[in-house]
Amino acid sequence: MPFAHGATCPPSRPTTMGEAPEPSPQAPLAVLSKVELRVSCKHLLDRDTLNKSDPCVLLLMQSQGQWMEVDRSEVIKSNLNPVFAKIFTVDYYFEEVQKLRFEVYDSHGHAGVGTHDDDFLGGMECTVGQIVAQKRVTKPLFLKYGKFAGKSTITVISEEISGNNGYVELAFRAKKLDDKDLFSKSDPFLEIYRIDDDRSEQLVYRTEVVKNNLSPIWEPFKVSLNSLCSCEEKRRLRCVVWDYDSRGKHDFIGEFFTTFEEMQKAMGESKVQWDCMNPKYKLKKRNYKNSGVVVLLDLKIHRVYSFLDYIMGGCQIHFTVAIDFTASNGDPRNSCSLHYINPYQPNEYLKALVAVGEICQDYDSDKKFSALGFGARIPPKYEVSHDFAINFNPDNDECEGIQGVVESYQSCLPKIQLYGPTNVAPIISKVARVAADEERTKEASQYFILLILTDGVVTDMADTREAIVRASYLPMSIIIVGVGNADFTDMQILDGDDGVLRSPKGEPVLRDIVQFVPFREFKNASPTALAKCVLAEVPKQVVEYYSYKAFPPRCPQPDTPDSNLSSPQ
Repeated sequence: MPFAHGATCPPSRPTTMGEAPEPSPQAPLAVLSKVELRVSCKHLLDRDTLNKSDPCVLLLMQSQGQWMEVDRSEVIKSNLNPVFAKIFTVDYYFEEVQKLRFEVYDSHGHAGVGTHDDDFLGGMECTVGQIVAQKRVTKPLFLKYGKFAGKSTITVISEEISGNNGYVELAFRAKKLDDKDLFSKSDPFLEIYRIDDDRSEQLVYRTEVVKNNLSPIWEPFKVSLNSLCSCEEKRRLRCVVWDYDSRGKHDFIGEFFTTFEEMQKAMGESKVQWDCMNPKYKLKKRNYKNSGVVVLLDLKIHRVYSFLDYIMGGCQIHFTVAIDFTASNGDPRNSCSLHYINPYQPNEYLKALVAVGEICQDYDSDKKFSALGFGARIPPKYEVSHDFAINFNPDNDECEGIQGVVESYQSCLPKIQLYGPTNVAPIISKVARVAADEERTKEASQYFILLILTDGVVTDMADTREAIVRASYLPMSIIIVGVGNADFTDMQILDGDDGVLRSPKGEPVLRDIVQFVPFREFKNASPTALAKCVLAEVPKQVVEYYSYKAFPPRCPQPDTPDSNLSSPQ
């Protein structure tokens, strides 16, 4: 099987043995779950003349027929049987065939990997489904054209990240470790292994190397509770301290066993410490006490909350709709107009409004929704406005329920003059100001969804991009539905799916908060299909925002609504 070359591995850093990724909030909708993948290899080819290969693994995923690099491991120096500390996290979709490719390269420092065929140690292809179903997959590595890479194999182990998973931040140091070096002091690093039910050991984390130090202080690190102890506090953990060797022949200093339950004694002002023991020394030396002491300086538990945690804690979803009343929609009195009111068939504006609004209303206890218009001349002076209340009450733009919004929309049409241009930045900024007031409460009490219904590409694209970047820092999501048959290609830039949206000055959004869809793609589908599509990202966006702000859910309130945002009915 052919393997693509050309991806570049970062320069090897002998002092950094690996790092675990910081967990990120998971989306409870289309993604069935997130899966952690751990990789190890055996009997790799030796490409180096003087030392052994310095392997690094690249993970690629197939997207639209193209292999795209997802992530890469650390470089392990001079080791033909590496166990990588890097944890690869992928989204798992039951209904899709997700093809993965693991490629192993011999890294040459700043030269990177993939620049020569000689750097390539082998690759393996499989699917996420295969790894998840088997939990542990071991396969031979292949070179180009389907040739075996000697006896080389790669093993991938999968673990599902549970929905209520949190993570823990740990800070370790050691004191008075044994000196394993002749002309200098030891270069210690720490490994933590989880002991599974079958007594096998799974590497959880490998710290950086602290050079020439018998009392090292390692950098604090984060691991998921699932990775550390399978969310079981009493599960045994084996912690090993090594003296780093650049040729891969690390010297064993000592080990100790513990549990997450015991580690938690280090929370707050307390510290926990263990004797680092070398079993051989203990047998041979009568007065042997230890090979040093390892101290857990601090432990912090971070709960990763779900969308339902916030909703059931009383977080309200405030829904605002903004309707395009520019002249390109056509005269509402004409049956060809996108705003034509047909007594027998709702127009596209109403269909989109009702489909999305009926889902959101379950999450707003007072069932009052802000309804705004833009691009029209409005009474009494008939000046153009880009953020007017369609009930013409400047002091209160809210309507009673979705039906109230529909009635206000229908009654305002005869009173306004459709005009232009299509400026949406003013409305985004208006909702953002209300969301900013909410943010100052520092509670997860209200999140804002702005639904913009428009028949064309926005005119104030630069201002809109700027407004979206500002809004990405607030408890707010934006849904844009393109109504009619216009060319909405330029609108895709606002939806960050194909790249990061940036302001005109180049500032990126903090979060991807915009979802754009043309209504015509759902013209012949049920209203639930549109709602499901445009609301699919909202739970993830809610969790991302509150996790970024470190706002926990509030205390559960009585009479919280049932959750159906994740599966619109």
